[in-house]
Amino acid sequence: MTSVDLVVVGAGIVGLAHAWHAVREGLSVTVVERDEHAAGASVRNFGHGCFTAQDGVAFGYAMAAREEWLKLAQEAGFWLRESGTLVVARSEDELAALEEFAEVRDVQLLNNPTSRSFNDPNVELLNNPSILGAALLPLDIRVDPREAVHAIAGLLNNRGVQFQWSTNVLTVEPGLVRTARGEIRCRAAVVAVGHDVDRFFPGLAERHEVQRCQLRMLRVAHGGVIDPAVLTGFSMLRYEAFNRCPSTEKVRERLTSDHPELVEAGLNLMFTQLPDGSLTIGDTHHYSRTVEPYRPEHLDDLVLTETARLLGVPALKVLERWRGIYASAPEPFLTATPAPSIRAVSVTSGIGMTTALGLAPAVLDDLLQEM
Repeated sequence: MTSVDLVVVGAGIVGLAHAWHAVREGLSVTVVERDEHAAGASVRNFGHGCFTAQDGVAFGYAMAAREEWLKLAQEAGFWLRESGTLVVARSEDELAALEEFAEVRDVQLLNNPTSRSFNDPNVELLNNPSILGAALLPLDIRVDPREAVHAIAGLLNNRGVQFQWSTNVLTVEPGLVRTARGEIRCRAAVVAVGHDVDRFFPGLAERHEVQRCQLRMLRVAHGGVIDPAVLTGFSMLRYEAFNRCPSTEKVRERLTSDHPELVEAGLNLMFTQLPDGSLTIGDTHHYSRTVEPYRPEHLDDLVLTETARLLGVPALKVLERWRGIYASAPEPFLTATPAPSIRAVSVTSGIGMTTALGLAPAVLDDLLQEM
């Protein structure tokens, strides 16, 4: 039987964030992960640190996380771009919302064509006649989610964190974590298993109304360079800071009237570019406690059609398709104490990559008082 200060269940970004901050506090840490490497929401996303569009406590976590991402990229050696986010407007109400957003956050408006430099790699996108203007959110970042979380795990391993891969956790009790490979004694435990929190604490998940949100995402070929992440009017409906803009409600009403199927599908029309030049595009959202295995093709068709229209191209070549699943609940963060010295932690709003590295210190500061 081994003994450590902290056991972290789950090697996604939320779990690794807690391990990262715990090691910096001088704690001994073991991370237990059921798969041979992280394979869930932390690698199935856009790799987008969308810090600027968060609000409330999420904005504080996001801005703290930004500094941690920059440190980790340097220390772990993974690819990171400080290229920001481009939010494009294709209607007058979206343009008005961006102008209002500039009063809320530090952004650069690009609704004057003379402000666009022809050295800007986004000029081809911005010259699409359907785009009336845009706003650049300069603090946002991009990483490659296919490598970043694995690189962080490697860095933590080099810093003394013990990893038990391909290991199921059976029970988590005060002072003891039982796994399929044996028992681990610990002073505290963090259960960071995302939507699977109901597998460990079903009553807790029910009280917090945790569901699974199923996403449809694709990777498509692209020949040009689009450095920032790109969001649209559909994205304004999904990021909290845009609720501060009066025109966002007008955007919602128009999109619901003109594109009811897209709004019903929960479309967040956006994309990010991977280092090889391909684009990660998406995404639609469907909520349920149990994810059905069936994949209706029309949802992918919606994403492909709308992304091609945004890019101003006739069609897109699909390279990969996948389903992402993350935890969703009425509150954006689940931080609960199912038993003494145990924390169940999930980002229940689809912004784990954006906020986890800022959330973890707050959880650990509270947990340390019980250790």
